[in-house]
Formats: sequence, C-alpha cells, structure tokens
Amino acid sequence: MAYSQSNNALKFTVIFFIFLVCALDVVSGQIRYSVSEEEEQRSIIGNIAEDLGMDTGTFLVRKGRLVSDYTKRYLEINLQNGMLFVNERMDRDQLCGPIPTCIISFQIVFENSPEMYRGEVEIVDINDNAPSFPESTIHLQMAESIAVGSRFPLESALDPDVGINSVTTYSLSPNAHFSLQVETAEDGAITIELLLEKQLDRESQASLQLLLTATDGASPPRSGTAQILVTVLDSNDNAPVFDRKVYKANLVENSPRGTLIVTVHAIDPDEGSNAEVTYTFSNRVSQKMHELFYLDPRTGDITVQGMPDFEEAGSYSLDIQAVDHGSPEIAGHSKVLIKVTDVNDNAPEVKVTVVSNMVPEDAAQGTLVALINVIDRDSGQNGQVHCQIPLDIPFKLQTSLSNNYKLITSGLLDREVNPLYNIPVTAWDLGSSPLSTNKTIQISLSDVNDNYPRFARPTYTIYVMENNVPGASISTVNAFDPDLNQNSHITYSFTTNLIQDLPVDTYLNINSMNGTIYALRSFDYEQLKNFQVQVQARDEGVPPLSSSSTVKVIILDQNDNAPVIISPSAQSGLAAEVIVPQAASQGYLVTKIIATDADSGQNARLFYQVLKASYSSLFNVGLNTGEIRTTRGILEQDATTHSLVILVRDNGQPSLSSTVAIIFLIMGNVTEMFSEASNFVTNSEHVSDINLYLIVILGSTSFIFFVTIILLIGIKCKQGRNNIEDYNSPGCCYRLDDSNDVYNPTPALNESLNYTGAGKIVRVPETHHYAVCLSPESAKSDFLFLKPYTPPISQD
Repeated sequence: MAYSQSNNALKFTVIFFIFLVCALDVVSGQIRYSVSEEEEQRSIIGNIAEDLGMDTGTFLVRKGRLVSDYTKRYLEINLQNGMLFVNERMDRDQLCGPIPTCIISFQIVFENSPEMYRGEVEIVDINDNAPSFPESTIHLQMAESIAVGSRFPLESALDPDVGINSVTTYSLSPNAHFSLQVETAEDGAITIELLLEKQLDRESQASLQLLLTATDGASPPRSGTAQILVTVLDSNDNAPVFDRKVYKANLVENSPRGTLIVTVHAIDPDEGSNAEVTYTFSNRVSQKMHELFYLDPRTGDITVQGMPDFEEAGSYSLDIQAVDHGSPEIAGHSKVLIKVTDVNDNAPEVKVTVVSNMVPEDAAQGTLVALINVIDRDSGQNGQVHCQIPLDIPFKLQTSLSNNYKLITSGLLDREVNPLYNIPVTAWDLGSSPLSTNKTIQISLSDVNDNYPRFARPTYTIYVMENNVPGASISTVNAFDPDLNQNSHITYSFTTNLIQDLPVDTYLNINSMNGTIYALRSFDYEQLKNFQVQVQARDEGVPPLSSSSTVKVIILDQNDNAPVIISPSAQSGLAAEVIVPQAASQGYLVTKIIATDADSGQNARLFYQVLKASYSSLFNVGLNTGEIRTTRGILEQDATTHSLVILVRDNGQPSLSSTVAIIFLIMGNVTEMFSEASNFVTNSEHVSDINLYLIVILGSTSFIFFVTIILLIGIKCKQGRNNIEDYNSPGCCYRLDDSNDVYNPTPALNESLNYTGAGKIVRVPETHHYAVCLSPESAKSDFLFLKPYTPPISQD
C-alpha cells in the first residue's frame, strides 16, 4: 500500500511538471513534453494540434509533419488528430548516457504554410537498472602493521540510470575492523574508501570477508553487492603518500603527442625496496583514458598520448596510484583533474531537410523549400555560425530559430529558363581562424501550363493542283510548346466551320496528332480558286492553352477544259451558215468566231486557224481574234457556196481544241434577196428549209445582240471604268477591250454548254474588241447601234 501511494505521488508530480513545462513552452513559442523511457509503442505523448491552438481539421488541412535529426524515428505524429506518440522504444541510458537531462528535439513543419515550430521531448529516466560493481569480488592485501585510520579506495558501483535512480548510498556489512567512508568529488563522482578503525592482527585473524552494498535512490530502491576479501600480511606496513590529494591541470585540445600535462609525486616512509615507488593508473581508469594519456611509471609525468577533444569531454578525471616494491606491495592513491580548453577545430555542420524536391514554377514568393540546421561543436565564438546563399538566385535564407534557417523562394521561377537550381549554402564560424562548410541543395522546378503553343509561321500558304487525288496529304502545320509532358502535348483542329456554305470536313481533314492536312475531295479550279481556314493548336494542360494560324489554300489551274465555240452556232449535225454579199470587198468582216475556255492564264489563251477550206484563197481567219475576212473581192465566177472548218485551240500543255464547220452562202443583192424571200413567203412552194433557218437565226441573233449591248453600256456607265472620249459631245463611244469586259452571252461562266457541230463540249474563251457608239441621231431616237470594231486594213 505504501508503495502504491508513493508511486501515485510520483506520477502526480511528473504530470504536474509536464503540464507546467508544456504551458511555459507554448507561451515561449516552443512545445515541450516529457515521457518516461521504455514506453510502449503508440503511447500518446501529447496533442500538438491543441497545444498550437489549432483544431484537428486545421492541422490536417495544413499538412503538418515532424522533422527530426535522429536516424531512428522515435516520435511520430498522427496527421488525423495531431497526437504525438512513441514510434520506437526509447532507452534513455543508450541515447544520453550519464547526461542528467535527455532531450529529443523535433520541428513541426506545415507544407501549406511557411510557419515552423520547435518542440522537445524530455525522456524521463526510470529505475530500470540495478547498481553493479566492476568486480564481484574485491581482493585486498594489508600488512598487519598498517596504521589505524588507513584508507583503501574501492571501485564505485556503476548504474546507467541518472538522478535519484543512480547510486546514492553505500553500506558495509558489520565488522570489528573496517568502516566505509563515502565522499563526493568536485566533478560529482562518488569516492568510497575502506577505513581501518582497529589494528589488524594476522595471528588472531588472517583474513576478513566483508559485503559491500550499493543502493540507488529510487522507490522502490535497487541494489548491487560485491564481496571484499581482506588478506592480512605481515611486513611492509607503510603506503606511499602523494604530495597532493588532487592534481589539477589545463590542456589545450588537439595538443600534440608528448605534451606534458602534470607530474605527480609520492613518498613512502619505508626503506629499501619498500620505499621504491611505481606510478600507475588505477583499475578505475578506462581504456579510453589509457589511449589519451600516458603516465611514466618512474617519473610520474602525465603526457598526451592520443587526441583529447573538447567536444567529446571538457574535462578528464584520472585515478592514479603509487605502489611500493615491498612485500606485499602497498599503494597510495591520488586524483588528477584535467580541464580541456577549446580551440576552433570543428567546421560547421550543415544539415538540410528538403521539404519538397520539386517546386512548382508558379510557386508564390515565400514558399518554403528546405529547412537548414547549422551546428558547430566548438564553444564560444568558435561555435557561433553565420550562413548565406548567393544573391543572384530567386531564393533566400530566412532565420527561423537559433542556427536554424528556412530556404524560401524570393522571386519568379521559370522552368523553361532554368529547370534546375544547385544552391550552394556556405556556413562559417566566428573563430580567430574561421572555418567554413559548403553544401549544395538541388531544387528542381516542376512544370505548369504557362506557355501557349506557338506555330512555326503565323500564316501557311498551300498550293494544290486541281484534280488532285482525294485523301492525299497537301501540307503539314507545326506548333511548339516549351512546357513538359501533357502540358506540351499538342492537338490540331480546324476552327473554321464552313467553306462555301459546306462543312470544312467535306474539304479538308487534319491529323490531330501531327498537324498533317489532307484533301478530302478533288478540287476544281473553275469552281473554287482559293479559300482559307483557321487551324488551332491546343495543349493538354489544365487549363488548356491554344493558339491559331491561318492556312490559305490556293488551287492551281490545269488545262482540263477544251474551248467552247459560242458563235457561229449550228443545229446538231449541221454546219453553221453565213451569208456573204456578192459586193464584199477585200478585208470584209464576214463573221467572228466567238469561243471561250473555262481555264485561266495560258490555258485559256485561244488561237484560231483554218483546218479545212473548200476554196483556200477566198477567206482567212485571224490567229488571235477569230475574225473571218475576205482575202479579195468576190468575183462573179466564184462559187456561191464555200465551206470552212475552223480549229480553235488553247495554249495549255497539252493543248485542247474544238472545231466548227461554217458554210458561206454568197448572195448577189440583199434587196433582191429580201424580194425573193417575200415572193418565196407568198408562195409556200418556194420556201425552203434553209431560208426558214436563216430567218430564225438572224432574228434571234439581233435580239440577243441588242439586249446584250444595252446591258454592257449600262454596266460601263455605272462603273466608270473606261474613259469617255468626248464628254461634251452629243453622243458617247465606248470600247470594250478589257478582259473583265468580255462579251459573254453564256448564262454563267462556270456552267458547261453543249454545242453540236464541233463535236466537243467546250467553254467560253478570251477577250474580244468591240466599239459601241451612240450617235446624236440615235441619242435623239433612243436607238443603239453596235458595229464590230474593225482595225484599219493595211494597203500592203
């Protein structure tokens, strides 16, 4: 019951201490907890979210994480509720050894916030180790003549625990000769000595057995024992005595080997060999001390043998003894305290905890990138450290806590300009001969979709020959996006919906992956000469970005249309008939071949020639004009009927052609012709089919000619595209000689016309020249007269 109450009181005290420490730390900006060693895994230490003034939802959203310098993760945080718990079993004795206060430090970092908090967990020692002596049996030899009051040092018990859990008391089993003396040295070490209180007498008792007990101060206490066997010798009854009980010396760390630290000296009042002294370290001196220091057994000089390090131990305590050469040997004991002076022999240590190896290129200024902890094991100014990074990079160091820095962004980042940063971190101390350390932090930038696709050209011009093969590739557009991965994956599409009121996908198709454009139909230059579409390049980023380019498609003409002869025309299977007056003189314009070609350029340039003539010396045809004129006057002995076959060909490669057959009827007198015609009409027996055809042709031609000329004059007067020869004259005259003013009696340029007589399907030809005049008399009577434009005939 008493044990239970004592244990409850101890727990209450520990809980109150933890509460008090945590409350003070939260106020000061740090979190501090306490936990007993050997706690089970998953044991709750404290609620970090609550101690930071956050609810569990806020803590979860801000993505807190624990960062520690220890290799093992003794501590861990539950991200769901912010609870700090034990992740691995902690043995305070292994972690901190004899250090009174054992602290594990950690840092709380939030991925979505530049804030950082520092915390500590004190590992409270429990009494899990019992004291133990280096040797279970201690052998002592003492001369019977040794004086009462002599002291015999004993090795202290070892207990890995600290504080009240370590050794606090020693006791000796009851006996008539010895008692136990316990003293605490300046360095805190406990020295135990066996004190002789009654003279020994070998003859009455040659040996003694004593039990030495070491007890710690815990509740309940734990103890360890060692047996002391004392052998009483007869003879050398004086032990060497040092001139000082404690020797003190100062030593600069890293002193070279052989440096003299201190010289010890002891005197033995005996004579002869019993007075000769040899100096040695006692059994309590560890092997490490033997490696660092050397004690000359004859002179007592203690010199440097190894490399004393201030950072490992600021002071050393050596137990030495002087042993005489008597039989048995008797030893005198003393202690040497060596204080080590620090020198600047440790460069700063830079520890980097990278929060994220990949930083988005659009990260805002102040984004936390890494945590830097700088440690210098030296002391004083030798341990004061400064840290810096270059100024010409978009990062900077921000001081967080003592010797702790945050690496944050300080400028705009662009992965396309610099995708990787190797940031050198330089840390140096303030020693008289400063030491420095360099460490490089590698930061990569992750891509965001911040670049539009860029076309190689803002406008593409594609030339396609008409009558192309459907489905063939006609060109390729190409766009480039400097982003990465899906942000640079480009798809192509048309943004134009219609071409000549038809969906664009009836004309073209584009490969969405590589931008290749295909023609889905065979183009006809005579129907479609050019068009343009908009091509869009769109990446797959979030959100996607796009740009456009204009694609102009120009159809090139092929010579795929033969000339079409419009006039003179003939009925199917018959030749065209033309009446020539008997009085026609040389150069008389008999008729004009009017033809057209639906092609353009050289493919539409027409040439006229006589292919076959019944009488070659009477008529000729103009090569370029198609005008048929008499080569001489008509004689009375000439035949009244002549025939010509006219070939009309274009200038394409290969050339296409059409033919027309014309029959020329030579009439003696026009009035006689009409008189005869009237007689023929009155007498139906004399009316021939040929005359009837001539009447219909002449009437139709005159009517069409009259309507066409009126339309041409109206259009020309409105557009004002030709010059007026005499603006103030009573009449006006126009000359139609431009390719845009071609007389074209066909219903539409692009409609095919079938004419029989030439045996071919041909199209409208090139430019012709006409003079349209309006005389004063005709202006008064509102009649228009059209006469062919006849160039002067050379007298040659």
